[in-house]
Amino acid sequence: MSRALIIVDVQNDFCEGGSLAVAGGAAVAKGISLVLDKAGDRWDHVVATKDWHIDPGTHFSDTPDFVDSWPVHCVAESTGSDFHPELVTDRIEAVFHKGEYAAAYSGFEGHGQDGETLAGWLRAKGVTEVEVVGIATDHCVRATALDAATEGFRTTVLLELTAGVARATTDAALEQLRAASVETTGEPVVDA
Repeated sequence: MSRALIIVDVQNDFCEGGSLAVAGGAAVAKGISLVLDKAGDRWDHVVATKDWHIDPGTHFSDTPDFVDSWPVHCVAESTGSDFHPELVTDRIEAVFHKGEYAAAYSGFEGHGQDGETLAGWLRAKGVTEVEVVGIATDHCVRATALDAATEGFRTTVLLELTAGVARATTDAALEQLRAASVETTGEPVVDA
């Protein structure tokens, strides 16, 4: 059995001060780094995802509905798309970009530098189990964990290392995860 940690979208624009900030994002970045330092041998592999928008169409809006459309965020090659400085990245073996030309919430919709998918990369490394952390619990973490389970990986979300946008959508995401037999630990940081 091989286990991987998937770090979802711990980027400047999703942390305090970013264009689509989630309360607690910077603390999540720091927390992930601490866990990697203290329990680094827990994972055989560590990967990360990034929102990486070039022209995502109606995903960006000047009048966002915060369901299907959002303020401009994580534009490819921008400071907002960079990993948050509190996230130590030296253990990250591969980064999977998603959302260049359309909305994409799951890391499994993304691709690595050579075009490889996240599922393909994990299978090539013999991974059978994944643990998911990052931002936001109710959007990209949820979607990535659900797709991981669909792809056949035993999936756990370490909620204590996630931050959610809102209580109602985070609670709904937790219900979806449980219904899909995704295991969870802890509680997410979430704005009231």
